[in-house]
Amino acid sequence: MALIDALQMISLSDPGMVRDLNEDSIELRPELGIAVLADGMGGYNAGEVASGMAVSLVAAGLAQFWNAATLQTLDRKAAILLSQTVLQQQVQAANAAIFSKAQNDAECQGMGTTLVVCLFYDDFITVGHAGDSRLYRLRNDVLEQITRDHSLLQEQIDSGMLRKEDAHLSNNRNFVTRAIGVDPVEEAEIHTYEVLEGDLYMICTDGLFGLVADDEIQMTLGALKANLDLAAQQLIQAANDAGGTDNVSVILVRAIKSFAVK
Repeated sequence: MALIDALQMISLSDPGMVRDLNEDSIELRPELGIAVLADGMGGYNAGEVASGMAVSLVAAGLAQFWNAATLQTLDRKAAILLSQTVLQQQVQAANAAIFSKAQNDAECQGMGTTLVVCLFYDDFITVGHAGDSRLYRLRNDVLEQITRDHSLLQEQIDSGMLRKEDAHLSNNRNFVTRAIGVDPVEEAEIHTYEVLEGDLYMICTDGLFGLVADDEIQMTLGALKANLDLAAQQLIQAANDAGGTDNVSVILVRAIKSFAVK
């Protein structure tokens, strides 16, 4: 089963209502089941540089090592292991390149980026992430957050210092505890999950979930899952209607049918 026939994959990004520059970056390789999203941070233009480097380096690196010639020799268990290994390797390589750029270019000093990388193959998804950009899954019209934020806010929630319902009141909403390019060595948190026919996956930056409640996201995706372009437009419009205080980016991937390797 060709991935491009089984998976519908679209993306949309918007600078929002307040910021002139969009420091989010996205790259899709539908034929390889690759989706990458990053939300940059740093000085003027530097966030855009970091996020752009992250998505392009990771996508290109994965394409080199995650391809049909390699995969055709592997069973499913070996393919899952390879997906986790190559994803981690490419994230680490991108981290090193971004850190080096920040050290050697005064205009890029202190830059970094969040990152979410997804690999779809043989009815599974392997996801790697760093920072507070997220992966969600809509299954049977129930929305679930798959990734766990690497942020001070999440640590406060986990420790019981703050209720999740009160998270929007916190002053620490934008403080990430892990990011790509900030330290000489950084790893992604990586997990693999089963994909079912009909699943809808959403990768997004905090410009969306920071302004739009999960129940509204769930309702929008549930109502418009047959029209992903319109769903993405509606989600970004909802964020902008709520103030649009940040860049907002969305990748939507729908499993139209099984893509199991026979």
